[in-house]
Formats: sequence, structure tokens, C-alpha cells
Amino acid sequence: MGLLGKDSQKAVGGGTSRSFRSRVAWCWDIEVPQPESTGEIHRQIIVDGTYFGGWCVLIAFDGEHVLGWQWCDQEKKAAWAALLEHCPAPDVAVTDGGTGLRAALDQQWRRTRIQRCYFHVYAAVRRHTTLNPTLEAGKEALALTRALMKVQDLDAAAAWMGSYASWEAKWSAFLKQRTYAKAGTERPSWAQPNQQWWYTHIRLRRVQGLYRQLLRDKSLFTWLEDTFQEDGKPTVDRTTSRLEGWPNRAVKDLLRHHKGLNGAHRRASR
Repeated sequence: MGLLGKDSQKAVGGGTSRSFRSRVAWCWDIEVPQPESTGEIHRQIIVDGTYFGGWCVLIAFDGEHVLGWQWCDQEKKAAWAALLEHCPAPDVAVTDGGTGLRAALDQQWRRTRIQRCYFHVYAAVRRHTTLNPTLEAGKEALALTRALMKVQDLDAAAAWMGSYASWEAKWSAFLKQRTYAKAGTERPSWAQPNQQWWYTHIRLRRVQGLYRQLLRDKSLFTWLEDTFQEDGKPTVDRTTSRLEGWPNRAVKDLLRHHKGLNGAHRRASR
């Protein structure tokens, strides 16, 4: 109960904190084994990474059980590949689009379709537009993203794609506008020192680039493609929420309650 609860070492041990640590020191030498693969091919596997204390743990989750995990310093292809190779390729991978993940998916799970997490898509668009965009194109892009969150069937998905295509056509010339380097013109922080021009509305172009990629990869509406049970419920999630709200949250809650754990003990407690 000590590690999983909120009580202090002294309260749990019934003596001093030092005596409690001495009594349980052997526990830290136990290596928690990875779950054994049963060979089952899952309908979906949700994959996500969460950071704490300078470390990152990547987790594969079928919606009910953790299938495996991988420690790393940051999300990158090699770390993701090490996790994915433990699990047979599922029909669908639900992802947040983390760094290096797509390359690892293409290597390890080549035939697996991808569903990008809607909440992460919304968060990415919101970073570029803010919640109160001043430009009309930004207001419409944010409204489109909010409408995406409400899509519930293929007809609505088709209507959304039509609305997005109309947004691109309407703002095509606007998004191509350039700002040229000259005296009195402020150079954005991301522009190179010798760069002679840059796109004026770079943040909205990034929104455009995000949606173009998602539509090109066909990873926005995978959850709607022949994935419903007899009761009408989808068999594929459209977000990584179940992983973030359960295993990931449990890890962070544990470490928040026990902030004094060193790096090795933090990883062992996982």
C-alpha cells in the first residue's frame, strides 16, 4: 500500500522512514517483466508517450490492458520500434502523431491503418490559431476543427471534407502571401538570417499542412470505416483518451504522491 497510496514512509512502516527504506530495499531489485505476447491480433492498439522527471515511457494499450512499454529519453523512431516489435500488428493504431512514431509504424506495422487522435489534432490547430483568432481564415479553421470533433458517421465525414476543401479554395491566395525582408520589417524568430522572404501567414499554413497530411494519409476517419459493433458502438477509438486517462494518469499520480523517488526507483515503480 505504501507505493500505491499517499501515506508517508513513516506512517506505512510503523517506525522511522530510514528503517522502512532498509526493510523494503530488496523490492527495487525486482525487475517487472513485460507482459507476454499472446499472439492475438487486436482490432486496435492505442499508443502514446508520457513524460515525467526527464524520462519518457511509451505505452501500448488495447483499451483494457497494457500490452507493453518502453523507456526512453524522448520519443524517436528507435524507441517506438522497440515497443511495437513486441506486439503483432493490429488492424488500427490510434496515435497522437508523436515524433518518430510514423516511421516506426511504417517499419513494424506496415499494413496497420492509422487513426489520429482528435484531441491532439484540435490541440495542434489551437496552438496555431489560438482560441481567439483575429484573422477570418483562422476563425474558420478553428470552427472547422470544432466541427471535426462532432463528426459521427461517414456522411458527416464527407461533408466535413467538403467544407475543408472549400476553406482551402477560399483562402488559397491569402495563404500564399509573402513578406519580404527589407529595412523596417520585423524578421520572425523562426526565419533564417539570410532568408529573403517568408510566408506571411505561416501559422495558418501549418494548419493547412496538418490537414493535408491527415487527409493524404487517410488517418482522420479510420474509426468510421466498417468498425461498428451490432450495438452501434465503434470498435476503434478516435482519441488516445482511454490510455491517457488510465495507465498514463496512474503513473503520474503515483510519482506525484512520491516525489522523492530517484530516477531508477521511478522507472521501477512503473
